[in-house]
Amino acid sequence: MLDPRRVVALAVVALLALGTGVAVASPAKSKRAAVAATAPPPAPPAEPLPPPKIYLFRGAMGPFFSTGMDRLEEKLTKAGFSADVNEFTICRWIGDRAIASYKETPAPIVLIGHSMGGLCSVIISEMAAKENIPISLVITIDPAHATDDVPLNVERFINIFLSDSVLGGGNVVALPGYRGHYASYDLKENSRVSHINIEKSDDIHRQIIEMVTQLPRIQPQAQGDTVPLRYLVPGDTLVELWDSGVRVPVRRGDTMESIAAANRVPVWTLAQSNSLAENAPLTPGQTIIVPRHLTPPEPAAAMATPPSPPAGRR
Repeated sequence: MLDPRRVVALAVVALLALGTGVAVASPAKSKRAAVAATAPPPAPPAEPLPPPKIYLFRGAMGPFFSTGMDRLEEKLTKAGFSADVNEFTICRWIGDRAIASYKETPAPIVLIGHSMGGLCSVIISEMAAKENIPISLVITIDPAHATDDVPLNVERFINIFLSDSVLGGGNVVALPGYRGHYASYDLKENSRVSHINIEKSDDIHRQIIEMVTQLPRIQPQAQGDTVPLRYLVPGDTLVELWDSGVRVPVRRGDTMESIAAANRVPVWTLAQSNSLAENAPLTPGQTIIVPRHLTPPEPAAAMATPPSPPAGRR
């Protein structure tokens, strides 16, 4: 015969469970629930960086020969960015201002310069390196021959130049140990491009604005993940400003043409990056260096040939 007190206790438990709608959980289930409740939430996505501060620099006699920098500044400002165009002659003063501004309110720094303005962009990068300040992006457009190597604090560097130019022609390289993104474009084979019109291309401007727009959304990549690019651009081709290169494994059946098509790049870029013929056979397991953008481009994105210079190339 059951103990009456035990019967009453069981009845009370049953009534409480029915009245509150709460099931009586087993000790094992309760323990699992407690563990689940105390598990840490997933890490939130990284916050985008603040908008960059952009400093542009004209070359010598800039108001006459570097007017493309003024047009680029107008386009960047219209797109909502903080952008100022300056003479290269006040380079170090602007550099001090940029460093002081960063220390007060850290924001990505972008430096863009034509001719002597390109040299200035690298000088300011060197000044920032001494203060342990990173430079998010440097773009030099036919910089002077005397331009120094890219310092290690520059995260992304692009040089668009004419190696046979007398007024520019700076074939800028990076310091040993550089781990950032690097791309170099020699346009000497394009007879329509000269030192005094190379910075005026609307399509170069468009691509620069796209890169600046994408910068705050790009997450840092692991060291060793990038491969520098150096191109002698064919004279009859349209050009895109790639960010750097990446190594892609070759699979069975891959060809130079199929890899180029899959990554939406011209075959000549693969040939130059890998020192191969455009029809070279590939072996599964080897790697191919492929140029890449910060983000995938639109299908029709390409740089149109700049307008013809008013005089012969200089």
